[in-house]
Amino acid sequence: MAVFAFLLNYPWEFLQVPLFRSMAPAPHWEAIKVCTSATLGDAVIAVVAFWGVAAMAGTRRWILAPSTGQLAGFITIGVAITLVLEWLATGPLGRWEYAEAMPVIPLLGVGLSPVLQWILLPPLVAWFVRRQLT
Repeated sequence: MAVFAFLLNYPWEFLQVPLFRSMAPAPHWEAIKVCTSATLGDAVIAVVAFWGVAAMAGTRRWILAPSTGQLAGFITIGVAITLVLEWLATGPLGRWEYAEAMPVIPLLGVGLSPVLQWILLPPLVAWFVRRQLT
């Protein structure tokens, strides 16, 4: 899970660099470190979401033939964690700021790109994991 999550999220992190205020002008190596760190966090979120669904399903083997509900749960847990982390990072913690190019979800004040990341990539992660295990 963590390996496929890392491999699929890494390019996404680099593609969204222009959407964060301090990333585009950052020195190359600093940007790589930030994207790598963010991707490691994405892998942790994927593992937490996997185990959350495993706890609800009563088995970690849910990934071998995920139901629509299990896949939705996997995505929902990832989105929920992302919403909280993005809100904290751009708000109270002040860890980063969005550039003008980042579409922001009204009322939530959270960037659209990180949320889309957790809607689009988890089904691919699940597919790769299932394919590897069967």
